[in-house]
Amino acid sequence: MDATLDNGTAPRKPRIRRITSHPLILLACLAGAVGLIYLFETQLPDSAASILIDRERETYPFTVQNLMWLVFALGLGELIVRLRDALAERAELRRGYLPEDERTILQLPELRHIHARAREASALGGGAQGRFLPRLIQRIVLQFQTGRSIGQANSVLDSSLELFLHEIDLRYSVIRYVVWAIPTLGFIGTVVGISLALGYAGAVDVQDPSLLAELTKRLAVAFNTTLLALVMSAVLVLLQHIVQAKEERALNEAGQYCLDNLINRLYEE
Repeated sequence: MDATLDNGTAPRKPRIRRITSHPLILLACLAGAVGLIYLFETQLPDSAASILIDRERETYPFTVQNLMWLVFALGLGELIVRLRDALAERAELRRGYLPEDERTILQLPELRHIHARAREASALGGGAQGRFLPRLIQRIVLQFQTGRSIGQANSVLDSSLELFLHEIDLRYSVIRYVVWAIPTLGFIGTVVGISLALGYAGAVDVQDPSLLAELTKRLAVAFNTTLLALVMSAVLVLLQHIVQAKEERALNEAGQYCLDNLINRLYEE
């Protein structure tokens, strides 16, 4: 009946971890994008540099491609934050909040101890509202202490998992905007490039033998912005699905952990 561990040892206490802040991660990614742009400028041949950063444009370094690299870095930073949180959610399963043996049955004294540990873990950090697992444990224990009903406690688990799934989806709103913004910037760059190319064609002598070659070059640079934007967007969408799947899987495992080691161990007097 002991809610600690069957072998008499004390449960593992949550450890306080120093987690890099969200703004710091974004700033680091933006700084990395600036460094990458500088590397492209100094190391790449003209053909590649015109595609990736439009180095030959008169307004360089203020080009659409460079802006897209900065927005891309912002999206990567958000995904790194989400991956960090997904790994932290998985780590909560190893904290030993609940008994995992095959014999322990939980009654009110043990539940009070479990609730206190989960509340303490939520207060230590891990986001503005705490990690999913401690929050699930607190809600289930509080409901059972109030209603003395296993069925009601299981309903709280189900409704909480639905709310947490919606919460995960809301966390990806910035990333979804970035995925939309990058192709939009690419299309804007293409339209601006075509406009400038047509303006150039109208300003020079049509008998100039270099007109066709120069016009083709300017149009190629204009379409390169859309090509680069589509590649960036495809990479971000792939990474978004991978990271979001990890975060949702962590929530699913937290729900199974609570069902196996808390709901199924409750003793309804």
